[in-house]
Amino acid sequence: MKAIRRFTVRTVLPEPLRQLEELVLNLRWSWHHETLDLFRAVDPALWKAVHHDPVRLLGEVAPERLAQLAGDRRFLRRLQDTAEDLREYLTAPRWYQSRADGPACIAYFSPEYGITAALPQYSGGLGILAGDHLKTASDLGVPILGVGLLYRHGYFSQSLSPDGWQLERYPPIDPNGLPLTLLRERDGTPVRVAIGLPKGNELHAQVWVVRVGRVPQLLLDSDVEDNDQAARDVTDRLYGGGGDHRLLQEMLLGIGGVRAIRAYCRITGHPAPEVFHTNEGHAGFLGLERIRELVSEDGLSFDEALEATRAGTVFTTHTPVPAGIDRFPRDLIGRYFGGANEEEQVPVDRILALGSEDYPGGDRTVFNMAVMGMRLAQRVNGVSELHGEVSREMFGGLWGGFDTAEVPVGSITNGVHAGTWVAREVLEFTARELPSVMESGRGWEGVRAVSEAEIWRMRGLLRRRLVLDARRRLRESWRQRGASEAEVSWIDDALDPGVLTIGFARRVPSYKRLTLMMSDPDRLRAILLDPDRPVQIVIAGKAHPADEGGKRLIQDIVRFADSEDVRHRIVFLPDYDMALGQLMVQGCDVWMNNPLRPLEACGTSGMKAALNGGLNLSIRDGWWDEWYDGQNGWAIPSADGLASPDRRDELEAAALYELIEDHVSVTFYDRDSADLPRRWLEMVKHTIATLGPKVLATRMLRDYVEDLYTPAAESERAMVADKFAGARTLAAWKQRVRRAWPHVAVEHVESNGEESPQVGARLTVRVVVNLGGLDPDDVAVEIAYGRVDDADALVDPTHLELEEAESAENGRRRYTGEVPLGRSGAFGYSVRVVPSHPLLSGRAEMGLVALPPAPQGMTNGDLR
Repeated sequence: MKAIRRFTVRTVLPEPLRQLEELVLNLRWSWHHETLDLFRAVDPALWKAVHHDPVRLLGEVAPERLAQLAGDRRFLRRLQDTAEDLREYLTAPRWYQSRADGPACIAYFSPEYGITAALPQYSGGLGILAGDHLKTASDLGVPILGVGLLYRHGYFSQSLSPDGWQLERYPPIDPNGLPLTLLRERDGTPVRVAIGLPKGNELHAQVWVVRVGRVPQLLLDSDVEDNDQAARDVTDRLYGGGGDHRLLQEMLLGIGGVRAIRAYCRITGHPAPEVFHTNEGHAGFLGLERIRELVSEDGLSFDEALEATRAGTVFTTHTPVPAGIDRFPRDLIGRYFGGANEEEQVPVDRILALGSEDYPGGDRTVFNMAVMGMRLAQRVNGVSELHGEVSREMFGGLWGGFDTAEVPVGSITNGVHAGTWVAREVLEFTARELPSVMESGRGWEGVRAVSEAEIWRMRGLLRRRLVLDARRRLRESWRQRGASEAEVSWIDDALDPGVLTIGFARRVPSYKRLTLMMSDPDRLRAILLDPDRPVQIVIAGKAHPADEGGKRLIQDIVRFADSEDVRHRIVFLPDYDMALGQLMVQGCDVWMNNPLRPLEACGTSGMKAALNGGLNLSIRDGWWDEWYDGQNGWAIPSADGLASPDRRDELEAAALYELIEDHVSVTFYDRDSADLPRRWLEMVKHTIATLGPKVLATRMLRDYVEDLYTPAAESERAMVADKFAGARTLAAWKQRVRRAWPHVAVEHVESNGEESPQVGARLTVRVVVNLGGLDPDDVAVEIAYGRVDDADALVDPTHLELEEAESAENGRRRYTGEVPLGRSGAFGYSVRVVPSHPLLSGRAEMGLVALPPAPQGMTNGDLR
C-alpha cells in the first residue's frame, strides 16, 4: 500500500551532540570540508548512502551509534571545535565590515537558488548563480537577505526510457526533512503572509528560513491549510505550469517576498533593506508592493513612491533570448490587479504601463516582466560585457532617442564560488603552495612556479574520480532503462582515466546546441576512437519538461552514445544536478561550450573548470568572449550573420572537429621523457594565473557592492531624507519636464573654422535652444564629437556640456563651447539637449533627448 502523505520524523539528539543540529541548520557545511568530514565521521557508510545529506544522516543514524558518539571524547572535542569555528565565521568582521558607506541590508530576490543538491530549488544557471551570490556574500560579510519560493517538488529528477527519451519525476519534498526552520511570531505561531486575488480571495504562504552562512534566506511556501488546493499548489514545482499559475508564483515571490521581509525584520530586529536586487524579471512585482507601502504608509503619491522605489532598486537581466523573458497577456494582469482586487494606491493602469512594450517593435498585447523590472530600477546590468551590449540592443526602445551605446544597461560579469566548485585537493594544494591566494586573493602568478608533475598528478586523480563515478551513474541508468546485469558488464571498462576527457553539461534549449558535436557522426567516431590520440566525452543536461525539441536532442545524443563501438568513449549521464556538475568541472580536462553566439548571457561552467585546472574550448560568447586570450584554451570560430542555420552549424562543427583533432588532442598527448604534456601544463598554469582572480564570485560581488549597491543606497537615502523630500522633488520635476519636452528644440547650430581645420585646433560651436518653458538648470546642452563612419554616424563620440552664453529673444537660450580637434581623418559633431537633475542616475534615465533637425547642425570634414 502506498502512503498518502510523506513526512520526516526528526531525531532527538543526545545533549552532548546538540551542536550537530546547529551545524546542520547552517548551509555553510555545503562548502566547508571540515564540517563535512565531521558528518562523515558520524557514520561513514550511512553518509555515503544518503548522498552526503546531513539532515538525512541524522534522521537515519542508529540510536546506538548516537549513544556511542555521545561518549566519544575525541568526537565531542572535534564537534566543539567545528561549532566554535562556525560561530567565529558568523560573527568576525570580514571584507564588507571595513567599508563605511555600504547599505545596511540588501534584499536579493530570485525564483531559484542552487546552494546544495540536498536543497533542490534550482534548475540551471540562474539558480546556481544566485546560490553562489549568497555564499559569497556570506564569505565577504555583505549583508544580503535572500528571498525566494520553496517548491514542494523542486525541479524534476531525470531518467531515460529504453529508447533514450527523457522521463521526468517530481519527488516530493518535506520541508521538515530539509535544513530549514519555520519563521514564527514571538508567541510561537507561524508567520503568514497573504496577497490579494480576484473575487476577494487571498493567497496565503508561510515562510521558511534558511541559513546560508551569515546570510538569511526566506522561502515562501503556499502549501498551508488557509489555501484551497489550487492555491496550495502555487509553489508545487519550479517553473511549473503557465499562465495564471506562473503569474501567481511571481506575485507571491515579489509582493509576498516584500511582506515576508517586513515580518522577518520586525520579529528578529534585522535591519530593513536599503537596496532591493531583482535577479531577473520573475520578482519584478516587488516594486509594486514597495510603491503600495510608500503610498499607504508614508502618504506619497504614486509618482513620488515610484522615484523612491527606483532609487534603491537594482535589476539584473540574465537572458539575451527574448523567449526567455516572462510575458503575460495584458488582460491577465488586468484581471489579477484590477477590478475588485485593484488597490487604490497602485492603479491597474499604472501597473500595465510599467510592463508595456510601448516602443517601436514592441508587442502591445503583452505585459513584459523584464520591461517592468527595468522601469522600476534605477540601475540595470547584464552578466558579461557582451551580454551588456546585447541587452542594450534588446531593450534600447525603453530609452528611445539615445544611441545603443548610451542605453543605461551596464554589465557585471558573473563569477563562481570557489568553495563550492573547486575540488578539495585543489583548495588544499593552493593553501599549501600559494597561501597568499587563499588569504588575500593575491599572488595568482605564483602558480607558474608550481611543480608541473604535481599539477598533472592532481589532474589525473580528479579525472579518475569522474570516470569511476560516471561508471556508477551509467550502470544505474542502464538498469533503470531495463538492461540486465549481463548487458551492463561493458561499463566496467567505460571511459579511461588516462584519456583526454571533454565535458559538456548544461540545460538543453536549442541555442546551446547539444548535438553540434554530432553534425558529422563519422568524424566524431574517428576522433573518439583515434588509436594514438583517443578522446572521451562526458555529457549531461536536462530539457524543460515541455520542450519536445530539447528532449529529441537528448535522445539523439543518447542513441549515438549507446552504439557499441563508441559507448566506452562517449556517455550521457542523466539527472544533471550540482553534485554531478561538481564532479564534471573538476574531472574534465576540457570544457566544451558551443552556443549560438551571442545567445549565451555568461555561462559560468567554464569558469569552474578553469579554477580546477581545465581548459576551455568554446564559442566566443558570454564570459569567454571577454577573457579568452589565445593561451587559456581554444576559441571555436563562429559564423555570425549567416542566414542559413544549417550552414552555420556545419561550419562551426567543422571548426570544432579541427580544433580537437589538430590542437587539443595533439597538445594533450605531446609528452616529454617524464610523460608530462609540458605545453598543456603551461596553458593550465597560464589559465589559473590569469583567469583565477577574474572568475571568482568574490570579484563579482565586490563589483556589485562598489558599482551598484553602494550608489543605489546613496540614491535611496537622498530620496527618503527629510520625509521623502528628494522623491517628492524629483517626481514633480519629472512631471514638469515631460510636459514641456515636446516644445524643447535645437533651433540653430553654427561653428567657425570648418573650412580647413588642422589637428590641434579648436572648433567653436554656438547653439540656440528653445527650452519650451524649462529653466536652464533643467537641461544640459551637449555636443557629441569624434570620428564618423561612411554614413556620417559618430563612432564612440565624446560628449562635452556647452555653457550658457546669454538669453536670446522669445525665451531662447544661446550656448557655446570649444571642441578640440585631437585627431586627423573624418570628423563630425552633433548637439543635443537632455534633462539634467542631480538626483538622476544619468543623462538617459528619462529617455528624453532633443536633437537638431537633419541635416542642420551636422558637419564633418577631413582634419589634417
